[in-house]
Amino acid sequence: MTSDSCLPLLFLIHNKLKMLPEEITSLKNLKALHLQHNELTCIPEGFEHLSSLEDLDLSSNRLATVPADFALLSNLLRLNLSSNQLKNLPAEISRMKRLKHLDCDANLLETVPPDVGSMESLELLYLRRNKLRVLPEFPSCRQLKELYLAENQIEKLGAEHLQHLQAILVLDLRSNKLRSVPEEMALLQSLERLDLSNNDISSLPCSLGNLHLKFLALEGNPLRTIRREIIAKGTQEVLKYLRSKIKDDRTNQNDSVPETAMTLPSEARVNIHAIVTLKLLDYSDKQATLIPDDIFDATKNTVVTSINFSKNQLCEIPQRIAELKEMVLDVNLSFNKLSLVSHELCLLQKLAFLDLRNNFLSSLPEEMSSLTKLQTINLSFNRFKVFPAVLYHISTLETILISNNQVGSVDPLKMKLMENLSTLDLQNNDLLQIPPELGNCVQLRTLLLDGNPFRVPRAAILMKGTAAVLEYLRDRIPA
Repeated sequence: MTSDSCLPLLFLIHNKLKMLPEEITSLKNLKALHLQHNELTCIPEGFEHLSSLEDLDLSSNRLATVPADFALLSNLLRLNLSSNQLKNLPAEISRMKRLKHLDCDANLLETVPPDVGSMESLELLYLRRNKLRVLPEFPSCRQLKELYLAENQIEKLGAEHLQHLQAILVLDLRSNKLRSVPEEMALLQSLERLDLSNNDISSLPCSLGNLHLKFLALEGNPLRTIRREIIAKGTQEVLKYLRSKIKDDRTNQNDSVPETAMTLPSEARVNIHAIVTLKLLDYSDKQATLIPDDIFDATKNTVVTSINFSKNQLCEIPQRIAELKEMVLDVNLSFNKLSLVSHELCLLQKLAFLDLRNNFLSSLPEEMSSLTKLQTINLSFNRFKVFPAVLYHISTLETILISNNQVGSVDPLKMKLMENLSTLDLQNNDLLQIPPELGNCVQLRTLLLDGNPFRVPRAAILMKGTAAVLEYLRDRIPA
């Protein structure tokens, strides 16, 4: 190597390099240097002389420190330090004035220097799988679009952490120890994806409903103010619910009509107030074997969009549900004793959300293909041994939850044709193998496979998330 070398790219990936030759530091025109998946424990002196370097990948090595002189790499746009053994970052890293992409995933970081918050060009920051307890503040990071903080030990999220993130599109706080979400989260009007799953959050600010989120993950929190069935219906229903609570708070004090004045004589059974104000026909948690006729009689001349008959002892779906076929969007029949889905349910032409979990179902009728508006179906905790074939023919489905059954296989070719399907939960079934062709279902944003007896993909792959699982499966498709 000579000092006037014009080599612009150098990839030394997947070797067993323990040290780098000092001659590398003389490559003044080097723009991209990829050294991932080696055994490097340190970086040679003079590295800062690579003044043209724009892309540096040192991921998956054994680095314990980053020299402060790194800051002299003033043209660096992308720096990947993930999967090393870093316990801290040098404050001087903030001098990289052009840096847009900083990846420090899977290290041993307990803190991030406050100076990182002054990096004006930073657009992507990855800090997942570290040991962070405190979130840094970002007073100058007005270009930051994506911030990944999953799998740390962060306990508090305050206004000071959020107030400057005006450009943020993705905020990943999954698997931390957060107990609350500040009202100031609603100020992040650019936010599109917010992952709060697997924390200790018991309530959400209703103001979140004013955000224009495309994705909101809340699973694995002890939420008390929002029902699980609402969460299971997906992001837009959660936001809609939160917005409705804002309106409730505003009108509650002005609501002078007592509920008892709107209640039929069979007061214990029919909540007319719920029908009129919420468009909800609610006869849940009664341990009833039949739904009384006066429940349906109460819906005459009113609009009902939601039905909740959950937590009863129903062995069949009430025939009179068909009377509401032109208006009902949402049906909850969970926690009953249903062993089959009747023809009447298949008549609900506007049905979008169907909750049938915790029943005795082992099959679904072909007539369900007429549910051409269905977006979400929850079949968890039933007795399915075969994935219901009719689901492949409902093209509008976005979410299929069929965990905790005995499903032994899925058809990846038919699944690929379900272009709207973004969430598929197959946890705790009897899948002995995952067909590699499932990797072609690139429309899936969430694929959950834990708790099945298959051996591959291994747990380490599953932990990396849906994108990694799909890529792994694609790589195993026979040529």
